[in-house]
Amino acid sequence: VQLQASGGGLVQPGDSLRLSCAASGSPLDYYAVAWFRQAPGKAREGVAFDSGNDRVYYAESVKGRFTISRDNAKHMVYLRLNSLKYEDTAVYYCAASSTLGWDGKALTTPGIFGWWGQGTQVTVSS
Repeated sequence: VQLQASGGGLVQPGDSLRLSCAASGSPLDYYAVAWFRQAPGKAREGVAFDSGNDRVYYAESVKGRFTISRDNAKHMVYLRLNSLKYEDTAVYYCAASSTLGWDGKALTTPGIFGWWGQGTQVTVSS
């Protein structure tokens, strides 16, 4: 599967944004999907994970503010970012794994994701 992330931009604190990830090459139904982010000088961090079994998981830092969703028919994965903070500034990546059924540990196990999008920059600044 190939992944193409988009939707990043420059926003102010408190604003909202929706990131999109377009999948092609294979039906999205076969994959668990996630969003990771990487800020300058920091390690890549998992923020949201859809296990493919109707379960979703979030990093504590974004819980209640970010929402992951997917539309298998449209081959799309989304990440809704609400109440954005300065510390949300990062490059955001979508990722897919052919292993279904993982729990929230997937957020700290980037190695299970065999396919990655190219990243989209989110900058939160006043």
